[in-house]
Amino acid sequence: MREAYLPRELPVVLGSLTELALDLRWTWSHGADELWRRLAPSLWEQSENPWMLLQDVDEATLERAAADPDWMRRLGEVQQERRRHLEDPGWFGRTHAGGPLRRVAYFSMEFGLGEALPLYAGGLGVLAGDFLKGASDLGVPVVGVGLLYQEGYFRQMIDAAGDQVEVYPFDDPLSLPVQPALSPAGGWLHVKLEFPGRLLHLRVWQATVGRVLLLLLDSNDPLNAPPDRGITGKLYGGGQEVRLLQELVLGIGGWRAVEALGLEPEVLHLNEGHAALALVERARRYGARHGLSFPDALWATRASNVFTTHTPVPAGMDRYPVELVRRYEPYFRTYVAAIGMTLPQMLALGRRDPDDAEEPFNMTYLALRGCGRTNAVSRLHERTSRRIFQELFPRWPEREIPVTHVTNGVHVPTWDAPAADRLWSARCGTERWRHPPDATLEEIGGAGDEELWRLRGECRQALVAYLRRRAARQLGFRGADAAAIERTATVMDANALTLGFARRITPYKRPTLLLRDRERLVRLLTSADRPVQLVVAGKAHPADEVGRAMVREWTRFARDPRVEARVIFVEDYDMAVAQELVRGVDVWVNTPRPPMEASGTSGMKVLANGGVNLSSLDGWWAEAYEPEVGWALGAPGEPAADDADAARLYRLLEDEIVPEFFDRDEAGLPRRWIARMRASMVRLAPRFSTGRMVREYVEALYVPAAVELGRRGADGAALARELHAWAARLECCWRQIHFGSCQATAGEAGLCFAVQVFLGDIRPDDVAVELFSDPAGDDPGVCVPMERAAEIPGAANGAVYRALVATRRPARDFTPRVVPFHPDALVPVECPLIAWRE
Repeated sequence: MREAYLPRELPVVLGSLTELALDLRWTWSHGADELWRRLAPSLWEQSENPWMLLQDVDEATLERAAADPDWMRRLGEVQQERRRHLEDPGWFGRTHAGGPLRRVAYFSMEFGLGEALPLYAGGLGVLAGDFLKGASDLGVPVVGVGLLYQEGYFRQMIDAAGDQVEVYPFDDPLSLPVQPALSPAGGWLHVKLEFPGRLLHLRVWQATVGRVLLLLLDSNDPLNAPPDRGITGKLYGGGQEVRLLQELVLGIGGWRAVEALGLEPEVLHLNEGHAALALVERARRYGARHGLSFPDALWATRASNVFTTHTPVPAGMDRYPVELVRRYEPYFRTYVAAIGMTLPQMLALGRRDPDDAEEPFNMTYLALRGCGRTNAVSRLHERTSRRIFQELFPRWPEREIPVTHVTNGVHVPTWDAPAADRLWSARCGTERWRHPPDATLEEIGGAGDEELWRLRGECRQALVAYLRRRAARQLGFRGADAAAIERTATVMDANALTLGFARRITPYKRPTLLLRDRERLVRLLTSADRPVQLVVAGKAHPADEVGRAMVREWTRFARDPRVEARVIFVEDYDMAVAQELVRGVDVWVNTPRPPMEASGTSGMKVLANGGVNLSSLDGWWAEAYEPEVGWALGAPGEPAADDADAARLYRLLEDEIVPEFFDRDEAGLPRRWIARMRASMVRLAPRFSTGRMVREYVEALYVPAAVELGRRGADGAALARELHAWAARLECCWRQIHFGSCQATAGEAGLCFAVQVFLGDIRPDDVAVELFSDPAGDDPGVCVPMERAAEIPGAANGAVYRALVATRRPARDFTPRVVPFHPDALVPVECPLIAWRE
């Protein structure tokens, strides 16, 4: 590892502290926490950022630490443990060493690794951060690629009227745990984009995430003009033009940075469509190295590009209007000319109708067309995504739209409470999350009722203490009097049933569903015998006026004198707040309007801490829910109705959840509740972890993708060229396909079909003739290959195709069709042609 840059000199024996402070593994591995705390207790309490602490602590303190044998002994132990971790090949090294996959480039607009590096807005970024941490634990060779924002996403304050106020503090790169990335020739690595009339200079930073590297691009270079320096200023700020420029930087600049460091990944993974231009740049560079045209290069690389969609609605896609694209036409024209294309050909890759010059350019469509594998982030989201993307595959049945799913998971060591960590370690070992889930994790089920209930008590008490401190701080910022601040010392109750509701505040998540009947909620919260309390947090996008109004509803309700001791709205919801909440709440409440939640991960974060879920049957909960592990709002496939769902929510709380929590035996233990906790921890925590998620990506997507890259690129990309020529032939001649008569004969074995098919100039080996039926009742439907049985005399490439189907369904339910076929093509993603007999 190269020497890290620290803007001060440390005592020689403390030199290794720079590596410790720069390795973001401390966001989940807490062996060194006590070292930092002993160096500077107040600094550590305020920041929990070792890199900032190391720059701020005074020289005398460092000298005392260097002379303290106990402190130095502990430092040596931490260094040794880190060294063992880095040298351990991990699950990937033990199971896939020497295989075709050597590196994955993971591109994301956001990365949520911790508050010391705030490069995220919400769930997409937190998922990306958890993914990198999980890859590090398992030893998967990943390099992340993102942007280093000067201001990032906004920080939230609530004013005296209860309204959200946005604040954008500047993030000084020197205070962030990042370092300049050095080029192989030495010096700070820069990459450039050739904009019209100017060069955009991009600095490259790197962050260490255990065994994983994260590259971050930054346009705030003095060589750039002021507008260009602000491209990487705000996350999701500045309008569409800035967003387009950010996506040019991330996609094209990001791939150039990866190649400049000589990393050569076999797989490109796009976490959402923001970085879709990376697949274009990858194909351009591949073609330049191997002497291929851009189309041939795209055929060579497409199968090893992976696209993860998190979008539950078409409105969530990044679309750029024609007027904006035309404003940057000189850049695009110059760029596409370098790859041997025209601008219309380039833009066609991102349009539903490639021939419609007025259609907006859609990054999601570009990602779908340029990636061989697309996955949704839950089982239900897979079905939703197929409906959304069906328009890109005209006339293809919904169930054959090429989308699979890898359900999200959370990085448990980041989100579990200290008390939970101790319990899991005692039962399942300290290495439990550093490999894919296995039977050892089921040992947590052997914990006694007293142990589990003690866990919940410790977590709830820690949350109440945190909320009291937070409430005092919030009132202080608003200028409250001393008496009001003093009263925060008695808000909330460490023995009350604690409900948590925290997420992005936006209408589809229905964050005010609990407020539909406020008097009913007040009665629930103010019971003297069965105390219930509620913690709420969340930000609304600055431009979302409806969301901002919902924030106001909650902040004003929390100030109602009847409930102010039982309800807290926590300002500035971020990862640090989320960690406290998911550790301490008893029930995590989630109310999205199905099927609008792609996955959701906040509810997964309570699992290891003994929290349970009450949620709409959407996203991950639709596949996780069982009556023994939590509660469901609504029924599968049932349309959402806000009034009815609110009434159900109140009934569940009043008739099931609150009574079960307070149903105690003579020892004071809620046995039924504890049984539910245990079932949730045993069945769900391992299943919805990054250990399972990352392994699925590796084995189901990455390794097959790497194999495809090797095959398509062999022998001068002979297979890629062949596939390109095959698809071009079909595209040219597809309209010549037509059908003649179709006859079905009933027999003991089922129906025997015979259909006349005329292929014109298309070679029979280039297509497959199939007999298709849709699902009906309990019958799942079929897609049966038809055999070429006899040539039709006098016809140009006409033949009779036959198939026998074992079925009791009528012949009218079956339809012959012709689809592209090549043993090495990914159909329909690479060739979406299809012909049906009408």
